[in-house]
Amino acid sequence: MPYQGKQRLVIGISGASGVIYGVRLLELLRSLPDETRPESHLVMSRAAEVTLAYETDLKVADVHGRADVVHVNKDIGASVASGSFRTMGMIIAPCSVKSMAEVATGVTDTLLSRAADVVLKERRRLVCLVRETPLHSGHLRNMLALSEMGAIIAPPVPAFYANPKSLEDMVDHTLGRVLDLFDLDTGSVKRWREDGGPAKRP
Repeated sequence: MPYQGKQRLVIGISGASGVIYGVRLLELLRSLPDETRPESHLVMSRAAEVTLAYETDLKVADVHGRADVVHVNKDIGASVASGSFRTMGMIIAPCSVKSMAEVATGVTDTLLSRAADVVLKERRRLVCLVRETPLHSGHLRNMLALSEMGAIIAPPVPAFYANPKSLEDMVDHTLGRVLDLFDLDTGSVKRWREDGGPAKRP
């Protein structure tokens, strides 16, 4: 029988540039109707907290306030570290190459990487917004390893066919496409020729 309990989605924010992806993802989840909105479980690395200060005017508490549940990255005994704690899966946004390497090699000594490893072993959906360029062969091998384990590698590449008018438009479109992978529609995607004509905003 399909799982009928509370839907939960784990959100990891690592220290890569692009912390706004994780912050905005939490906001988009909050905007969903109650009947479809999963409970968000946030795991934020220490490096992500540093990046947050560099790239935004937000405080760590501001980000925590956008999540339903917050887990400390050092707490490897947290609920999301166990496969018996049922979730829809996990999105790491942004995903640093360090976090990617930890998950790809199974060296999971933080909650963020452990939670991702749990999602993979339970055959749930893991989406990694890998944020790095250019990429050397080691990065590419780790991407391939994760893909072979069932993860989805989704670099935050803007879709210019959507005619974005702002950075916010680009971020929202990318995150909307990521949430599509979990059958969650925030209305932020300008879909290509959905009605047989040019792409239009919802």
